[in-house]
Amino acid sequence: MENQEKNDDLPVAPDVEEAPEFKGKNLEDAILHAEHKLKLPRTEFEYEVVTEKTRLFGLGKEVVIRARVKRFAKNGDLTAFLDRLMNVFPLELTYEIKTKEDISFVIFGGEDKQILLWKDGVLLLAIQHLLNKISDRKVQVDCEFFRKRKEKSLRDYTLDVAHRVADSGRNEILDLMNPYERRIVHIAANQVPGITSESLGEGFLKRVKIFPLNKRTR
Repeated sequence: MENQEKNDDLPVAPDVEEAPEFKGKNLEDAILHAEHKLKLPRTEFEYEVVTEKTRLFGLGKEVVIRARVKRFAKNGDLTAFLDRLMNVFPLELTYEIKTKEDISFVIFGGEDKQILLWKDGVLLLAIQHLLNKISDRKVQVDCEFFRKRKEKSLRDYTLDVAHRVADSGRNEILDLMNPYERRIVHIAANQVPGITSESLGEGFLKRVKIFPLNKRTR
């Protein structure tokens, strides 16, 4: 009975639903398309960049995003949810919330903060994914400036791969990544002339294919 009562206190993440795709000539245009079709402001849905391609002969770009309506936390606002999570989480952590426009920034600290950064921050990013599922605002989490270091490392790596693809003409497929990582890769890859990228697979973790524009997917 005690175990059942304890389990009932755990925050529950909502089920993942298949998200529709929306296209535009740039990211803003794609988001506006999603707002129009979903009949919701962008603060009420989350999105990920599926692919960002330069059209053949450089005739403009096409950005494709997936947008999913956010589900609101049943147990109160973001602060209440995090307080409840900290009470059942087996780590000694603290957090601070800062807001800017329509984004909530959650910065973690505490004795066990380094555990959040193990294995390239997989636990930190999993918490961010959960918070974005239950919040009515976009949420970004950080700890020890992880985001800044992660974004620079991933951007540099992607540019190296994109230049290698440009030189060899051969496609390259990267390891599994979450939506946050894939967005960085898509933006960086498309900075190299003649190179584009797209996400492969279904679900939370997907691979990114980097390839020359003259090799269209079938």
